[in-house]
Amino acid sequence: MDTTQPLYDLAPVARLMLLGVVIALGPLAWVWLRNRHAPPAQRLRVLTLVTLFLTFDLVLFGAFTRLTDSGLGCPDWPGCYGSASPVGASEAIAEAQSAMPSGPVTFSKAWIEMIHRYLATAVGVLILVLALVSWVERKRLSVSYLWPLVTLVWVCVQGAFGALTVTMKLFPAIVTLHLLGGLGLLALLRAQSSGYALAAPGHPGPVKLPGRLRWTLVGVFALLWLQIALGGWVSTNYAVLACRDFPTCQGSWWPPMEMREGFTLWRELGRNHVGEAITFPALTAIHYVHRLMAYAVLAAMLWLAWRLWRVMGMRPVARALLVLAAWQFASGLSNVVLDWPLLAAVGHTGGAAALVIVLTGALTGTRRARPAGAAAPVSSPLPLSMPIR
Repeated sequence: MDTTQPLYDLAPVARLMLLGVVIALGPLAWVWLRNRHAPPAQRLRVLTLVTLFLTFDLVLFGAFTRLTDSGLGCPDWPGCYGSASPVGASEAIAEAQSAMPSGPVTFSKAWIEMIHRYLATAVGVLILVLALVSWVERKRLSVSYLWPLVTLVWVCVQGAFGALTVTMKLFPAIVTLHLLGGLGLLALLRAQSSGYALAAPGHPGPVKLPGRLRWTLVGVFALLWLQIALGGWVSTNYAVLACRDFPTCQGSWWPPMEMREGFTLWRELGRNHVGEAITFPALTAIHYVHRLMAYAVLAAMLWLAWRLWRVMGMRPVARALLVLAAWQFASGLSNVVLDWPLLAAVGHTGGAAALVIVLTGALTGTRRARPAGAAAPVSSPLPLSMPIR
């Protein structure tokens, strides 16, 4: 591998941006042609949903990139050995592959990494268009234009973490934050689409939930994010195979674990807090804590689904939670007992992303019901997802 290659090479930036614009023109043209006679709010809602779909695909492809060990397929950023594609970098890639045939740099891994960057650039262009159009049409829209602006800032920060993922050589804390940032984009886009739906003419408005159920929904959402962070920590530390049996781990209900070593957050990949090779008990701790937390999250989701099933208008959410809970259990179990198959691992990330979308939609599409006889508040801050009247 060529160690003289600079970590940042901005030479291909213009070509990468142009390629991102070209890729984004497809969904932009489709949205415009299908909704050219619709009001601006309708066009923005459809474009937001298309961007949400492509961001979901980006999260899945990011998981595929990580799980195929392609994160360093191009050791510089934003291009590949200073080129906009592996084609222009073929000589450097061939040299690196000759030196280390198994990677981290190979032609296939370079293409996987660059396709991930192309898709990320296209998503960034779509989010930029959403922000610009929302700002231009802000006086004609019935929802706040702040969501697209916040999302634009968020995707810029996410791009910075993508660069750090490469330049810091898959530093576990950075890779985990990059994963959380991608799922955060899904939540922001889902909140936007919910706001447009609530503001649509004829929409009955947010579903009213009893106070305790509303807080249960918030609590499960928070638990989900904690579990996703733990799952990201398992994946970025390659700790999935620390336990290969179920429901026990290494034949024990409480296997040997090193919590401090496993959960020291700021350290290099494969190293502990003192710079030595990370021990197997530390990897076991990372895996087993995620598994134990999964039991609590699964129980909480089943409880929430049962409660939501009894609320008019919330059965689709309850049904989605039940299906996704079953999927997460099955794909997580497959990762353990089938030695981490690629399809199950990517599917497990996809299930987590889908849960973020479903629960974000449930939160932004519902409100806490006021007790009978309670007076409406005189004034209150307007949530970003609420229609502006």
